[in-house]
Amino acid sequence: MTIKMSMNFSVAMSVYKNDDPVFFDTALKSIIDLQTVKPTEIVLVVDGPVPEEINGVLAAYEARNAGLFKIIRLSENRGLGNALKLAVENASFELIARMDSDDIAIPTRFEEQLAYFETEPQTDIVGVDITEFIDEPENLVGKRAVPLKHEEIYEYMKTRCAFNHVTVMYKRTAVLKAGGYLDCFWNEDYYLWIRMMEAGCVFANTGTVLVNVRVGKDMYRRRGGKKYYLSEKCLQQYMLEKKIIDKKTYRVNVLKRWLVQRAMPNFLRGWVFRAFARKKA
Repeated sequence: MTIKMSMNFSVAMSVYKNDDPVFFDTALKSIIDLQTVKPTEIVLVVDGPVPEEINGVLAAYEARNAGLFKIIRLSENRGLGNALKLAVENASFELIARMDSDDIAIPTRFEEQLAYFETEPQTDIVGVDITEFIDEPENLVGKRAVPLKHEEIYEYMKTRCAFNHVTVMYKRTAVLKAGGYLDCFWNEDYYLWIRMMEAGCVFANTGTVLVNVRVGKDMYRRRGGKKYYLSEKCLQQYMLEKKIIDKKTYRVNVLKRWLVQRAMPNFLRGWVFRAFARKKA
C-alpha cells in the first residue's frame, strides 16, 4: 500500500486532569512510535490544568519529536466539544485524524485511512470499526462494527451514531463548513455528523478494526442518567425539526433511549449494550 508523501495530516487530541498518564503515554506511543505512517502534526488541547505526571509524558514526547506537537493550553476545563473545536480550527492540514488520550491505534491505522482518501478523494470522513478492552489490550470484551457505504451510513444515522468517533479521519473544510464541534454532553460527535449530513458530506467506513478502545467498568453507568438522556433527546428533536427523521422514528428513538438510559439499572444496561450494540471480539 503506497502513500503519497504529500498527504500531510494532523491529529486532533484532548487531555484533561482525570486522564491516566500511563494510558496517555500508551495512546501517544501508538500514534507516533508504532505507526507505519507518522502524523505531520498533533494538535493537542490541554483542557484545563493537568497533573505533573501528564505534563511529564507530554514533555518527553515533545523532546523526542521536535516540531510535531502544537499544544493549546486552556486555563479551565471546557469539555471535549470545545476542546476539539479548537483543535480543528488550529490544525495546519486538510486531513485530520481523531484520537483519544487512552485508546490504542493499530499500527496501520493512518496508512489505511490515507489510502482510502487517495482512492476515494470525494470522501469527507472515513471511520473504522473498533474492538473494546478492559484493563489490558488483550482482554477484548466487544467489537463495534459500523455500516460501510455512504447511503447505509446516512440511513443508520437516523437511529444511531454510525461512526466510532475516536477512529475517524476527516477533511477540515468539511467539518468547519458544518459549523465544527459544538458542546453537546457526550454527543458532540453525533451532533457534528448530523450537521455534516445536512451539508451533503460524503461518508464512509472501512470495515476494518484499526483502533482498540479502552472501556472502564463504569462505561454503562456513564451511558445512563438524566443528563445523558436529555442530550440524546435533544439530538432527536433536532433531527425531527430538520426533517431528517419523521415523528414515528422520533418517538421510537426517544422511547428506546428512555428505557435504556433512564429506566434500566446499570447491570441490565450493560447486558443490553453487549447483546444488541456489540459483537464478540
